[in-house]
Amino acid sequence: MTDHDVNRREPALDGPEASAAPGGGGASVRGLSPGGWVLPVLWALGCTAAYAALSLLRFRRFEPTSWDNAIFEQAVRGYAGLGWPIVDIKGPGFNVLGDHFSPITALLAPFYAVFPSAQTLLVGQALLLGVSVLVVGRLASRHVGPWAAGALAVAYGLSFGVSAAVRSDFHEVAFGAPLLALAGAAYVDRRWRAVVGWSLPLLLVKEDMGATVLMIGLVLMLAGERRRGTLLAAVGVVGAALVVLVVLPSVNPGGVYDYASSVGGDRGVLATLLDEPGRKAWTVVLTLAVTGFAALGSPWVLLVLPTFAWRFVGDNPFYWGTDWHYSLLLMTIVVVAAVDTMRRFPVARWLALPALAFTAVMLPSTALWALTEPQTYEVPPRAEVAQQVVDLVPDGASVVTDIGLITHLATDRDVYWLGTVGNGPMPAGDPQYVLLDQLAGVGSPPDARTYAEETFGGSWVTVWDADGYQLARRD
Repeated sequence: MTDHDVNRREPALDGPEASAAPGGGGASVRGLSPGGWVLPVLWALGCTAAYAALSLLRFRRFEPTSWDNAIFEQAVRGYAGLGWPIVDIKGPGFNVLGDHFSPITALLAPFYAVFPSAQTLLVGQALLLGVSVLVVGRLASRHVGPWAAGALAVAYGLSFGVSAAVRSDFHEVAFGAPLLALAGAAYVDRRWRAVVGWSLPLLLVKEDMGATVLMIGLVLMLAGERRRGTLLAAVGVVGAALVVLVVLPSVNPGGVYDYASSVGGDRGVLATLLDEPGRKAWTVVLTLAVTGFAALGSPWVLLVLPTFAWRFVGDNPFYWGTDWHYSLLLMTIVVVAAVDTMRRFPVARWLALPALAFTAVMLPSTALWALTEPQTYEVPPRAEVAQQVVDLVPDGASVVTDIGLITHLATDRDVYWLGTVGNGPMPAGDPQYVLLDQLAGVGSPPDARTYAEETFGGSWVTVWDADGYQLARRD
């Protein structure tokens, strides 16, 4: 079968203003019907507002999940200053392109230059996720009828993977969600050139996305698009190889790709793959259950394989479950696959009902459920104290800290993490402050002043020691 034969059998939908596919039962987007345009927009706006609200409220309550938001903020600040993405949190003078290859985060730099704050990244992530919700909602409305489309849009917007990503603060994969949604929409619409166009930027999201681009190429080949599929698969392989074998080691101070050793760890790939098999199998089941298992009827679901592969052979147990941002892109993939299944097999639209039921059952256990709880909107007393302590560190000062307050310090100060300060030379006189959160449970030294004198020398004085916070200043 030739490419021309495939395109003749399943006509392409020409752009976002196309009407619903034959047999799809969707409403016409051209007519701006509620099912085709207005409702997806309203739902996307609502989801965006919810994501932003949750992120900003958590920030106000001093509820960081990790140091990652501060890392990305330092990188974006470097781009905003028209320089390299230097992330001192990873080590003094560390270029983060030697850690993960995510140059796409530079797109946030113009916004950060105008609004330099940690919240800019959080709102940016909410907007990116909201765009993916809009793309998925419009795609479903074109192909599967209003009630099934609505169910899938709700299932995606409230899915555990999206919710966990919001709770985990900003990560580069937020850019991958709209790109995968747009590539998937083009695939379902049979707009092959657009599939390629939206897939290529995925290589700039993170180094592992080369494997996903490879899989998109293979899926195109299965659809009969052999030429484009082969080229896209080749670009995915070559791009990933160049980044992992050349770019990352050339920028990394150690001349290596730091995460290569996590594949299999010390025990080997097979032993790591077989570790906690029930937990991993449950992650797969939950991922597919988001769509009522409708995703299994589309070749597009094959895109989950690379992500599951690197997660399950990685020796980091956080990869194996559903609590972090690692499932975000899987949500986009499976919901697009579900739309494709329902387009091809209309009877499968009934699977939107178990998808919606699964969403309702899971929702109370997700981070988004916090928006229904009154305490989420209150500032706890310890958060007020935390803000007082942070304010004692002057803007522009250099400070070594732990994970507890790092996200709130990164905007206006030169921040280092106590776990990496020895990975490179620090500027003379740095740090000027050491700030610890003894109640964060991250294994901080028992006394800030003693730690500062033993680690950095000189004389230090204790500025604050109350409510679990300790602040020491160079004397």
